[in-house]
Amino acid sequence: MKLVLASSNQGKLEELRSLLSGNGIELVAQSDLGVDDADETGATFVENALIKARHATRITGLPALADDSGICVDALDGAPGLYSARYAGEHGNASRNIDKLLRAMDEVADPQRTAHFYCVLVLLRHEHDPQPLIVEGQWNGLILRERRGQGGHGYDPVFFDPAHG
Repeated sequence: MKLVLASSNQGKLEELRSLLSGNGIELVAQSDLGVDDADETGATFVENALIKARHATRITGLPALADDSGICVDALDGAPGLYSARYAGEHGNASRNIDKLLRAMDEVADPQRTAHFYCVLVLLRHEHDPQPLIVEGQWNGLILRERRGQGGHGYDPVFFDPAHG
């Protein structure tokens, strides 16, 4: 089965290809099929993922897998939330996004530094799929005062899950 990933993010493509390997699914990046990123105009993570999947399947005619995700910080009333990738203004600049988050959290006491990663995956079989498969997940943790660790992406260097160390 050929499936288009409604994203131009190479890291995301590689990660999902690894997870789907051995299942008879050929995951193709939308950019390889001449599809530009959709405008994320939704008011929720689910709406944005649906917009992206619909855009990719409409142009390619293939089933589409899309995600939308972000980090939601309680002390910031859920920000950056939907705007996680462009929190500091420039889309995808993780370093600047983290810098802005750390500045915003500077005066927040450790017990109030709670946050969660939120992710939505949407699978559309075709553009007018009346029953898209929608999966939502949440991972709770804390915002650290400085970057730690190697690797990861996005806000990983400042997110800590006390339950898993």
